[in-house]
Order: sequence, then C-alpha cells, then structure tokens
Amino acid sequence: MSDIPDQAALRAHMGAISLLAERKVLHALDRHCRAFIALSPFLVLASADADGRADASPRGDPPGFVQVLDDRSLLLPDRPGNNRVDSFANVLATRGIGLIFFVPGIDETLRVNGTARLLTDSEALAGSSIAGKAPRTGLVVAVEEAFFHCAKAVRRARLWDPAAQVERSTFPSLGRILAEQTQAFSVEEAERRTEDSYRTRMY
Repeated sequence: MSDIPDQAALRAHMGAISLLAERKVLHALDRHCRAFIALSPFLVLASADADGRADASPRGDPPGFVQVLDDRSLLLPDRPGNNRVDSFANVLATRGIGLIFFVPGIDETLRVNGTARLLTDSEALAGSSIAGKAPRTGLVVAVEEAFFHCAKAVRRARLWDPAAQVERSTFPSLGRILAEQTQAFSVEEAERRTEDSYRTRMY
C-alpha cells in the first residue's frame, strides 16, 4: 500500500483533466443551473471546521426550496432538527461550503461551491415559509463555482430505479436504532418520539 504524497503525484497518478471537465466550471449560475435548482427537492451540504473535520448534511423540502437570489447568491432555509448545528458552526469557523443538488428522475447532479453566512433576518426569511412557518435561520451562499456532474454515480447506484429500492421492513426503524445506540429510552418510547417529531416538527 502506497500513499499519494502531494498534488503533483496525484495528477501524475490520475492523468490530465479533460478539456470538457476543465471548461464546464462556471463562476456564476447560468439558466441551466437556475432551472435545476428550481426543480431540486434535495441536496447534500458539505462543510468543515477550523481543524479540517468534515461534515455532510442532507437538506430537503419541496422543489425550489433553495432560492436563487441572483446569479452569484443562494438562500438555503433551515428547518427544525436536532439542534446540533454542525454546519452552522463550521460556516462560522471557515465559511467554506459545498452543495450537491439532486432531482428525482434526473441522473445528473449540480455541484455548487462557495462561502456562506448565517441569516436570521425574519423579513428576508419570510419568503421561505411553509405551512405558515418561516425558518428562524438560513444560509446565504456566495457562489464561487457551479458545474454539472455526469450521471455515472447515480446510474451505478440505480438511485431512481424502483426495482433497486430496499424494502423498508428489512432495516430497523430509526427509533429502534437510537434506543439501542443511546440506551436513553426504550425502543417503544424512542419510536414514539421519532414518529411524533416527523408528524409535528417538520416545519
């Protein structure tokens, strides 16, 4: 087993980047990026703290929940969760952020990299209300790079293929998993709390 020690060795190992891959990187959102974001109900948000510890967090809402403020700015609303706020803490520490947008039924994905800041202004967040409830916090993302990924990863995973879906009953419920991992509640109580959260604390 041998490690790759630096970027020069990495490039020598992997070979030259293709012209298409090099030129596809945009520094502002064009009409294709904006249209994809408007269709997207789900993304993964990546960040890192000051010590380089990485974190990735799923975010989802109805399609178009991420607002395109302009060609270089996005607004990502926050919804009720577990209050770990790992992503927010990382943004305060380093500001760097990466997003990958998914659209069900489309195998390509959109990647956006940039910096972010926290937003708590109620007037600015009012436009992200769902079921009459506005988010208390949001992320304003300053876009530095945007580009589409090809479909290979999603097609390898058969992500949108109904025949590849796992039968839910073959895997334990989140309540059972948390009860066994934390020993904080009985399985029954953990499952009740989880379902209650899904039912009453989505927004």
